[in-house]
Amino acid sequence: MVATAHEPDWLAVCGRIAVALRAMLAEHPSTSERAVVVGRGEGGDRTLVIDQAAEELIFAELEALHAAGADFVAISEERGVVDFGGGPLRVVIDPIDGSMNAKRRLSPHAVSIAVADGETMADVLFGYVCELSGGEVWSAWRGGGAFLDGVAIAVADGERRSRSGALELVAIEAAHPDRIAGSVSALEGVAHRVRVFGSMAFSLCQLAAGRVDGMATLGRCRSVDVAAAQLIVRESGGLVAFTACAEPLAAPLDLVSRSPLVAARTAAGLAELATLPLSVA
Repeated sequence: MVATAHEPDWLAVCGRIAVALRAMLAEHPSTSERAVVVGRGEGGDRTLVIDQAAEELIFAELEALHAAGADFVAISEERGVVDFGGGPLRVVIDPIDGSMNAKRRLSPHAVSIAVADGETMADVLFGYVCELSGGEVWSAWRGGGAFLDGVAIAVADGERRSRSGALELVAIEAAHPDRIAGSVSALEGVAHRVRVFGSMAFSLCQLAAGRVDGMATLGRCRSVDVAAAQLIVRESGGLVAFTACAEPLAAPLDLVSRSPLVAARTAAGLAELATLPLSVA
């Protein structure tokens, strides 16, 4: 993509943001420093000092883009909807997806940034996820493929399955034990093994890279958590469905709507994961 004042080089913008966020986290090396609560964000979660600092760094970059001539609307977990001149572009931001992990100095935790030219997941045209503890970077352009650290992702068709036919390794996201307990029986028939990473964006990127064979939330997710990563999965050849919506990619890019999400490398895998008793409470 050729960058202009009105059409920024979003990959370069996100790269600068990731460098700044990793430096900021290095300046808060202990759990006691990272765990300070400074308020509650527009998305409803408690805001940690590192969440606030991350968002300030991101919005400084967005303000510079707008001053240079770019117009867009930002949607962020902490600040909500911020108008930078309006227009069709939406920038959907989760400053730290997996902030509990970041607070505890656990991996993974990631910055997630998506750019869309419409109001739903289907309209996302650019996605960027950087795992901040290790530095791996996933990115994708709509119709242009998915990339890991700048190299095109090439995943063999299909997925790995156990001898019983279950998906060999499935990533699940469920912060609450009761949601896991309510899905155990169903998971036994669908997944041979499960992993819980604590970051929805990171989990989806593992599917994009072929490291897991499916991903399911056991509750509802917001657009800020997955807008970027769902495009990365789709551009890697995978499939994504927001199961509370009439169409698989109709989930709105806002802070209000929430939907369970399933993702897989094949239609068969997606259908199997969609049978899980995903909580909509």
